[in-house]
Amino acid sequence: MKRSPDLLRLADTVLLPGFTGTTAPDWVRRRLAGGLAGVVLFSRNVDTPAQLAALTSALRAENPEILIGIDEEAGEVTRLEARTGSSRPGNYALGVVDDVELTERVARDIGWDLRAAGVNIDFAPAADVNSNPDNPVIGLRSFGADPLLVARHTAAWIRGLQSTGVAACAKHFPGHGDTSVDSHHGVPRVTVSREELAEVELWPFRVAIAEGVRSIMTGHLLVTAYDEDLPATLSPRVLTGLLREELGFEGLIVTDGIEMAAVSGRYGLGGASAMAVAAGADAVCVGGENADEATHEHIRDAVADAVTEGRLSEERLADAAARVRALTAWQMQAPPLDDRQDEIGLVAARRALRVTRHGADGVLPLAAAPHVVELAPETNLAIDKGMPWGAGEPLSKLLPGTTVARLRQPDVHNGVAGTVLSQAADRPLVIVVRDAHRHPWQTDLLERLLAARPDGVVIEMGLPGRTDLGAVHIATHGAARVCGQAAAEVLAGLA
Repeated sequence: MKRSPDLLRLADTVLLPGFTGTTAPDWVRRRLAGGLAGVVLFSRNVDTPAQLAALTSALRAENPEILIGIDEEAGEVTRLEARTGSSRPGNYALGVVDDVELTERVARDIGWDLRAAGVNIDFAPAADVNSNPDNPVIGLRSFGADPLLVARHTAAWIRGLQSTGVAACAKHFPGHGDTSVDSHHGVPRVTVSREELAEVELWPFRVAIAEGVRSIMTGHLLVTAYDEDLPATLSPRVLTGLLREELGFEGLIVTDGIEMAAVSGRYGLGGASAMAVAAGADAVCVGGENADEATHEHIRDAVADAVTEGRLSEERLADAAARVRALTAWQMQAPPLDDRQDEIGLVAARRALRVTRHGADGVLPLAAAPHVVELAPETNLAIDKGMPWGAGEPLSKLLPGTTVARLRQPDVHNGVAGTVLSQAADRPLVIVVRDAHRHPWQTDLLERLLAARPDGVVIEMGLPGRTDLGAVHIATHGAARVCGQAAAEVLAGLA
């Protein structure tokens, strides 16, 4: 059947594509003027605050009633500060402090920056309960492993962000924490019973809904208690039956990136997009990897074709478009912003530090500029490659003469420990790791170094595993720039 122009325009009203560059391409501006729901921004679109504000202003000039979304969780997942490292710690550090007022203030600070930049929906916070410590994609993005703790901080984060007029988006429904597969690459399975799901994974989402969260993002995971065949993003039983009918959520349902292999690998970009809307999603995020007009047109046409072929009702498509409009209408009534507090992120990072001494009197503060070796693992696709992290750079500023070496797994060989020990001769040794419990190569090298240098200081910037390593062990509970700065202050005797 032929696609009518009206149907193509209606299909556009549920799509949130990405694009490349720090200015708006002609095709994006043309589509926005024609009714496109909005856009998703990535770090590739962000240079400076002034540039970003100019970009969003140009986009909104085509249509003031659009969604402009971004993944700004702070901590390890930041788009605003991908070039510099985040000035605010992520969720796990906030959960360790467990001060809901602090969490609310950090989220409000993020909202300030987003509001000034012209962004009106933030795909955060992660409301996942990180009950599996080997989870490759959530980890530090979660507030913790206790569903009640995650719930209260999810609510605080939503309050803080939405007080600035920026919509929050709790994710990844119905909970990505108890998985061991990265949905960027495969299909994670959640095999717990409905009762267990309600007691753990769903609890933060129930609280988020009660708090008035404006949006919820789907997770590309198979939740066998509700649907043994379709990932949550594509499942009417999960999105309509569970989220809409059982939990009573009336806001905007947004998909996680539709290019991710967990959904597109089997159904294709267009097929997965149409299935998601039919299942109950209101907006489809695309463009993390496929950010061109041809991809956008393919998905739009596939959604329209699903209507003409009877796989997606026009009423469901119109309902989705109405929910997009309702969210933009809410944002346009945003209240004036309150005064903000400078350096709240650094305050939070300092409070999240946990220092364990093993009878190591005289190790801290460091008596001289140290040699710092940072063990850098591969990160998942949600984290920007090359984003600054670690303690070496801030230590170099506080203790001039500090030397820094960064090692990745391919750099580690039989002689590497000897090289590090030689570089650290007659000076303090600081070893920085990140999720060492998930990476045997980090643990092995760490133990070899400490066998020769029991006075070594260990800084864990991922999920803390063993805290008994090193003369002093410092857990930052995050790899944000401010987490490294807080640890450096301790080493230099400033905290």
